Amino acid sequence: MGSKVENVFAASRWVLPEQRELYLQIKEDEKLVPMPVIEQDELEAFQYLIRDSAREDYAITLTWWQSVKGDLGTTSNMWGIAKWLDQNGRRLKLVNDEESHWISLDKITAVKG
Repeated sequence: MGSKVENVFAASRWVLPEQRELYLQIKEDEKLVPMPVIEQDELEAFQYLIRDSAREDYAITLTWWQSVKGDLGTTSNMWGIAKWLDQNGRRLKLVNDEESHWISLDKITAVKG
């Protein structure tokens, strides 16, 4: 029995760049996930931690979902302090030492204090 080849492109010499690009795109698409469903009590806990972070000026870790292809996307993490809550746009500005992001409140999937 032969062993399974881990890297298809290293084992094959004659692969067109277009074939390699398509293969890598398929592998990236396999990593995409649908947006998780969040219960109402979890949303209330998220909002409490976010408001408390903005008021008391302490860091939280946010996880949010970003759409890539329709209903599929990826999750991202960032730690920081909630500096600005935009109620009209339903988003918040999360700031840390290196960067800042505007994150939609509807896309947040987890908050850790």
